[in-house]
Amino acid sequence: MSVFSVPNMTCGHCKAAITEALEAIDDTVEIEADMNAHEIDVFSEAGDEAILDALKKAGYPAELKS
Repeated sequence: MSVFSVPNMTCGHCKAAITEALEAIDDTVEIEADMNAHEIDVFSEAGDEAILDALKKAGYPAELKS
């Protein structure tokens, strides 16, 4: 599991767009979102760099927290 800070994730639509972007690179991805903290926990076989790239391309630049 990796934790990412996604500062501009503010609503359910954002979570859906993020989920769709990550499912495009790993169809088994699991995501837990904390809207208040603007963080997502990602369980994925994709590497952190691939996840960061997919988030950026979807319009949700992020930072790896752990």
